[in-house]
Order: sequence, then structure tokens, then C-alpha cells
Amino acid sequence: MRADRLVAVLLLMQARGRVTAPELAGELEVSVATARRDLEALSTAGVPVYSQQGRGGGWSLVGGARTDLSGLTEREAQELFLLAGPLAGSSPGARSALRKLVRALPDSFRADAQAAADAVVVDSTGWGELGPARPEVLGTIQSAVVRRRKLRLGYEGRTGQATRRMVDPWGLVSKDGVWYLLAGTERGQRTFRLDRVRDVEVSDLAGERPADFELSQAWERVASEVERRRAGVSVTVLVPPRLVSVLRNQFGRHCHVEGEVGDAGDGRVRVRLAGHSALSLAEHLAGFGGAVTVVEPDEVGRELGRIGMELATKYAGLS
Repeated sequence: MRADRLVAVLLLMQARGRVTAPELAGELEVSVATARRDLEALSTAGVPVYSQQGRGGGWSLVGGARTDLSGLTEREAQELFLLAGPLAGSSPGARSALRKLVRALPDSFRADAQAAADAVVVDSTGWGELGPARPEVLGTIQSAVVRRRKLRLGYEGRTGQATRRMVDPWGLVSKDGVWYLLAGTERGQRTFRLDRVRDVEVSDLAGERPADFELSQAWERVASEVERRRAGVSVTVLVPPRLVSVLRNQFGRHCHVEGEVGDAGDGRVRVRLAGHSALSLAEHLAGFGGAVTVVEPDEVGRELGRIGMELATKYAGLS
């Protein structure tokens, strides 16, 4: 019998006042017999619960208490789920615990808490760039996502052109320190970088969100498309083991270690990197000097040689 499940039973009873064994079984995803044993165990252990037979019966806490056992205020519940939701994304156990806690919250808290838990996805794998400082607009946009309110964005695109648009905020993604907003627009789903948002206004209009929208799945599609465009050229290199973590940090998902230390016969590691052009790859690798050896393709090696000759010519007179 798991202690976390017994706590969940108590939370549900606190929130609802009276529950039945079948209701608990459905909420906690256990058998009716297990739910009934949990209730009886609480009673045996001295927890003030009692059962009432017949129509409209069930299990209740003595005195019919309906306070929130967690002690959370509505705002605290939102903050908790905003933090815990994305962190629990990769842990089935943590996600299950959050679902149970959501169900146990008072009805007035539950919708916003669930929305907060689903509002943010954290993608820790980088794209080879440093994230800017935490955007000032993050809190405002995050609140609009939870409350389902349309946003008016003043946005600067990649070309520097400023636009204003009304969007339905669907979810936020933090990718290695860079924040993105996935939103619905007149042209369908769009992705906005928060560091390019110049101003934001939360409207009183209710935001719309597709019933089947799943933030993590939507982001995976966005990330896959971006990576496909950015990874048109790959290069295989040999590097000292100490540089592997550096390359992983710079290239993110575009860095794949293809062997173990020593496979190259001299203690180096074979690594495959990807980028959008041979020149961009060479520019990244040039900073490592002779510590990196290009195996293939020759195009990247030629670009490295050209960069080296330019630098040698420019600084040849220095001693």
C-alpha cells in the first residue's frame, strides 16, 4: 500500500467531502477493492474517516471538513503547477502525482491549476546559441496562457520588421534559455520568440485553443522542422574527449558521438556534427584550432583551410 496514494485519498476527501470506493478507484486508477482497502486502512490507522451505507452514502471525514489539505491558495496552486508541470514532463510518476493533486484541489482551483500544469514545456537541448535574459513579458504571457485570454503583440520579426497582431496563446516553451510562444493566428499556428516581443497587452477576449492541442507534441513538430532546415550539411570530426561536452553544448541535438574514447586509435573520439552550411560548420570548428581533425567531407576541411589562410595572412606580421 503506497503512502502517496493514501495522501491522494485524503486530498480527494478534503476537496469533495464524501467519496465512494468506485469514485476513488476511477480517480486513482486502481481497482475498487484496492480503493476500499485504502479507505479501511485510513480508518484503522486512526484517521477520522467513516462510511455511510445506503443511497447517497460513501466515505467522509468526521465533521464533513471540505478544506484544502494542501493549504494552497488559488494563486499558490497556479504557481506550483507552472513550476512543477514542465519539470515533471519526462517523469511518468511525477505526471501521475500532479494529476492526482489536480483532482484533489477544490473545484474553483482545479481548472486553472491544470491549465498551469500544461502551459509550459522545457526543452533542455540547445540549438547552439545562448539564450537571452529572461524576457520581461514572460509573466504577462504566461498568465494569459493559463487564463485563456487573447494577446495583442508588438512583434519584431527576423528581418526587423515590426508588426502588431492578435493571437490566441496556447503554450510556452523554454528551449535552453530561449523562450517561445506557440499561438493561434488567422494563418494558423505560429511560433514567436519572446525576446522579439516589444510590447504585449492582455485583452478581455477569451482565447481559443483546439480541443486536441497537446503542447509537447506541437513543440516536437516545430523543433523537428527547424532542425531539418538547420541541418543540411554534416561533418565527421575527431576530437579529444575534453571537447565532447563543449561540442554538445554548442551544437545541441546536432552533435552525435559515434564511438568510444580510443576508437580512433589515438585516444580521440569520433563525432558527427550538423549545420546549415559547410562554412558555418567551419566557422564553429575554427576556434578549436588543430585540436579538431575533419574526417569528411572535404568541403568543410577546405573552408577551414581558407579561414586559416585568411587569419595567417592578416596576422603574419605580428610577433
